[in-house]
Amino acid sequence: MENTAPAQAASDPAAAFDRDPADGIVATSRPPVTFRFYDLVMAAFVAILLLSNIIGAAKLTYVDVPFWPEGMWPAPDGTFIYGAGILFFPLGYVIGDVLTEIYGFARARRVIWVGTAAMLFLAFMSYVVTALPPFAGWECAASGFGGPRPLTSTADAAVTGGAICQSTYESVFGSTWRIVVASITAFWAGEFVNAFVLAKMKVWTKGRALWTRTIGSTVFGQAVDSLIFYPVAFYGIWTTDAVLTVMVTNWALKVTWEAVLTPVTYVVVNRLKAAEGVDLYDIDTDFSPFGSSEGVKA
Repeated sequence: MENTAPAQAASDPAAAFDRDPADGIVATSRPPVTFRFYDLVMAAFVAILLLSNIIGAAKLTYVDVPFWPEGMWPAPDGTFIYGAGILFFPLGYVIGDVLTEIYGFARARRVIWVGTAAMLFLAFMSYVVTALPPFAGWECAASGFGGPRPLTSTADAAVTGGAICQSTYESVFGSTWRIVVASITAFWAGEFVNAFVLAKMKVWTKGRALWTRTIGSTVFGQAVDSLIFYPVAFYGIWTTDAVLTVMVTNWALKVTWEAVLTPVTYVVVNRLKAAEGVDLYDIDTDFSPFGSSEGVKA
């Protein structure tokens, strides 16, 4: 598909922003009709979002930091507890940064809504599938420990080493309404804050110092995400101290992870900008989460 980047015009406010003509990239606030790789970036974003919620959301793990001062919160003994999903979930924020940086807030908004719809369907499908009555002879291929063959669920409940498949299935795919509401709401709010901060900072910095806006937007976006998710999902179930500890630890680790991935973000952003041939600035953008796909103020 050919690039349909608009010609740089004097009436375009972004035309005055610094841009080396030799790189073939046009600074503009007017997105082209089509992009070459937008759909692939959207697919990567939604895939990471869903997989990190399915595989890593429910597991708590830890890392020991030997140089951490003894007695200092949130890890008095030097052991930081965090959700395993944050090892991969922040990749979604990196891709979210790439979306806003290259394709602008309006197209990032579209992806956030697609991701939200995907999470709603995931929650609905998980509820329906786990609620269906299991067949008594249902064999669980994942529970072969202690037996010569895949052990069955209710039909062989007494077999040593077996697993009751329905219970195992529910432990993996079943979620309480609190966790579902917390996860979807936190993602939605956090991603919109992330995209808004990055888009605004790009205009303020005139496109310079990419690292300041990728890390800065994550600081605010992940703060909103964590402030919503952990209290809504676990307050009253975990102790207040545990909620605060995991919330702060996860936020700090996510921001650190974003900073570590900054070189990767630079490579991806620079290559995609060169491939698309435009450098978008959200100057006249409608930043409402419910704005049009065009993204321009009325």
